[in-house]
Amino acid sequence: MTDSTRPHDPTASAVIALLRDWLPQQRWFAGKGRPLRGVGVVHSLEVVSGDPALHHMLLRVDHGGAPEHYQLLLGVRAGLPDRLTHALIGRLPNGSSLYDGVHDAELTRWLPERFVAADTVGPLAFHRPGAQAPDPEHVGLVIGAEQSNTSIIFGDDVILKLFRRVVPGVNPDLEVSLALAGAGSRRIPAPIAWFDMPFPDADGEPTTLGMLQEYLRTGTDGWELAKTSVRDLYAGQEVRGAGPHAHETGGDFAGESFRLGAATAEVHADLARSLPTTVAGEPELTAIADDMERRLHAAAEAVPELAPFTDRLREAYRDLRTLGRDGHPVPLQRIHGDFHLGQVMRTATRWVLLDFEGEPARPLRERRSLHSPLRDIAAMLRSFDYAARHLLAGGGGFWGRGTPAPHLVRRAEEWATRNREAFCAGYADAGSFDPHSEPVLLRAFETDKAVYEVMYESGNRPSWLPVPMSAIRRLAERAPLPH
Repeated sequence: MTDSTRPHDPTASAVIALLRDWLPQQRWFAGKGRPLRGVGVVHSLEVVSGDPALHHMLLRVDHGGAPEHYQLLLGVRAGLPDRLTHALIGRLPNGSSLYDGVHDAELTRWLPERFVAADTVGPLAFHRPGAQAPDPEHVGLVIGAEQSNTSIIFGDDVILKLFRRVVPGVNPDLEVSLALAGAGSRRIPAPIAWFDMPFPDADGEPTTLGMLQEYLRTGTDGWELAKTSVRDLYAGQEVRGAGPHAHETGGDFAGESFRLGAATAEVHADLARSLPTTVAGEPELTAIADDMERRLHAAAEAVPELAPFTDRLREAYRDLRTLGRDGHPVPLQRIHGDFHLGQVMRTATRWVLLDFEGEPARPLRERRSLHSPLRDIAAMLRSFDYAARHLLAGGGGFWGRGTPAPHLVRRAEEWATRNREAFCAGYADAGSFDPHSEPVLLRAFETDKAVYEVMYESGNRPSWLPVPMSAIRRLAERAPLPH
């Protein structure tokens, strides 16, 4: 490394000052809106020397309370080419450029090289249990910044998921993917390799930093497919109320929803065979219902529109407690944990489930805990509702302005109902039970999800609030079980 590119000590105050300004601008940074009280380096290693240079870094960020940890690959160049100006973090005192190294293909080739070698670099350990290996000559291309990670494609067949927000321990995405691969599942991108390190602030607990997977180059995002179907349905509504029904359009999605339900049932079955399971009794179901009721209470205080429905919604949680008192067994197992149409992909031959990390904002222990499969099912049912209504949300009223026309609302409800039913039918066809055979659990989980959505939309997208509120009204109208 030359004097012009050496950042002196990568933990130097100038670097930290630049990162303090840059971190809150990143999509994967979870601390937006909270005061940044401190940024410290818990690990830093120069993994590529010269010009350019690459530093692997683990930061501790303090907001007051439990700290958060973030993984960075920092590039340093004497002169930054135009193709990397978007990745610039800032200038170091010696005049060199500090930038987000994941965007520099010249530097990120270091990662596939290490996966091929399956070796260690300082505290970083690279694991590749099978024969498949990435080609180090393939250029890395960043394809997106997700809520907690960055994805880099190498060639046409492998993708690296680099976990940006790091929590001590094995990442659930890796743990579940390895378990499903061991069960022979073809419903996931095949895991190829991963790397980890002993976590400095957690007694050296091995902590997942990234995983290399099969890249599904023929895949299409499930959310995009569903939205296309809905657009086709709405586009046929030329005469008010006289357009085709959902099953009459060329873009009918119910067949795909059925197949997605079957794929979900297969994954749940493989998880139950491969990872621990248990059965919830009265104490567990009471605790689940109590947590749901606390979330409902908090949401009703924050969102006035929810208040008129809270008494009826609580009946769903009362029924859940009764289920426990009656001794109804509820199997618990590992599930997806953050399931929706954006977490599935349709390839040329099959549906594939992605991203088993769970909700990144939740503690790792909770994301690795056991839940009813009906939690995943309820989450997907809510996703169908969002797909059906997305063109009516945001004040658009279907490519226009104002309140959506009643006939479009009816078509949205029809599309959502048709696809919700098809998904459940597919699950029942391939799985061990019919979701409709557990109405108490399904209603409780769907109600809890809709309450969460009300809180989210109220705080982030108020014009979308009618989407979950339509579900709240529907769920509140359901008759409670007799007692």
